[in-house]
Amino acid sequence: MSEMIEGVAAGVPFVAVPPVDPAAPAALLAGWHLMDEPASERAMAAAVPMAGLQAWRVYFGLPLSGARLPEGGPEEVFRRASEDAVLNIFEPVTEQAAGEFPAALAELRDRLPGATGPLGVFGGSAGAIVALEVLARGDAGIAAAAVASPVVQLAPMIAANERRYGLTYSWTERSRAVAARYDYVDRAAELTAPLLLVTGADDDIAVREPADALHAKVGGELVTVDGMAHEFPPGTPGAAGVDAAFSAWFARRLRG
Repeated sequence: MSEMIEGVAAGVPFVAVPPVDPAAPAALLAGWHLMDEPASERAMAAAVPMAGLQAWRVYFGLPLSGARLPEGGPEEVFRRASEDAVLNIFEPVTEQAAGEFPAALAELRDRLPGATGPLGVFGGSAGAIVALEVLARGDAGIAAAAVASPVVQLAPMIAANERRYGLTYSWTERSRAVAARYDYVDRAAELTAPLLLVTGADDDIAVREPADALHAKVGGELVTVDGMAHEFPPGTPGAAGVDAAFSAWFARRLRG
């Protein structure tokens, strides 16, 4: 981690870790963290370092997190989520992160030495929605994707949060339209790159069942990490399981 580069690309905060051989051409892996742990670009880099790959690993900071927290900090984000998690959090975070990716990617291709190889995207939980949205939009030539604790369908995740926090979410016509847009089982035909799905054996059914359904439609690989719930903080067995699965997947898919 001592070689980590920290910066901003096209307005997007990131940390990047160089490939095994910095002097040789390398693949580029770009991803997004969770809102749960690991909840920052640095924490995601520590949890899922994917060491040993001939690839630059770039970890973007999500909107409404880290350096881009609104005035009021995490408490303000929680307030917005309590008011309307779909319209105040999931939609703006996903739309901004997916929308700003092409320009950030173009800048990083120029700035990171040797980052001329194939592109992979990855993410966890809310960051997985971003990775899936970027893949579905087709704005970049993505060779492979990997998501962990993935929010594959938004509506079941809202139901899980209702159970978790003891709240009732009031659906509207607009929020239902947003949830339909972030239903990647329905949009499976738009996910044209090979996809790895990693779920925790102890995660909520709202995550595990949609991941199973998406895997049935798109193929790729589905890996279950024993003993992992939704979060995978750095240094935990869950993080090690995600890292091993991501590393093996991208090592196979991004050669050349």
